[in-house]
Amino acid sequence: MRKPLPIVLLCVLVLPAFSQEKQSSENPFSTVNKRGYERTKGILLRSAEKMPEENYTFKPVDSVRTYGQIIGHLADAQYLFCSTASGEKNPDLKIEKTKTSKADLVAALKEGFAFCDKVYDEMTDAAATQTAKFFGNDVPKFAVLSINIGHNMEHYGNLVTYMRIKGIVPPTSEQGQMPAPKQDKGEAQPKK
Repeated sequence: MRKPLPIVLLCVLVLPAFSQEKQSSENPFSTVNKRGYERTKGILLRSAEKMPEENYTFKPVDSVRTYGQIIGHLADAQYLFCSTASGEKNPDLKIEKTKTSKADLVAALKEGFAFCDKVYDEMTDAAATQTAKFFGNDVPKFAVLSINIGHNMEHYGNLVTYMRIKGIVPPTSEQGQMPAPKQDKGEAQPKK
């Protein structure tokens, strides 16, 4: 039974694909965390860009932040969470308190995400298990970066409310942004 050539060819074709798959699965927790971060980053940047300049000072009631202050708070938070996870000093830019124009706030948010990008890019599962001081507690770096994602989505919820009040469709509700749920035959379509 001589079939070495097909086996060798199969190995030559399959090994590179297996090697690439192995590389992406070496850090499954960090990879999933990074994907979640990338999704929230995209949603928040679209939200910041979508709201007109005149609505950056809008707040539904006096006791909450303006739309612009939330964007500034999110920019500040990227530095807080990612400096904690990386061990770098937080530059503590106080963006929420010092920036007011849409252009400045969108730019600051982009810079905050750029700061975080390198932290998520360089994080490995092994490094993610190391602890960092976070609000006085020893917390795994993975948790710090996961909390950042949750914090981003928490404030996206605020932004959605502000956008809806102003008659603006939020990024995650735009046509084509979310795949339609699979339905059984005969099941009624949900209304949007």
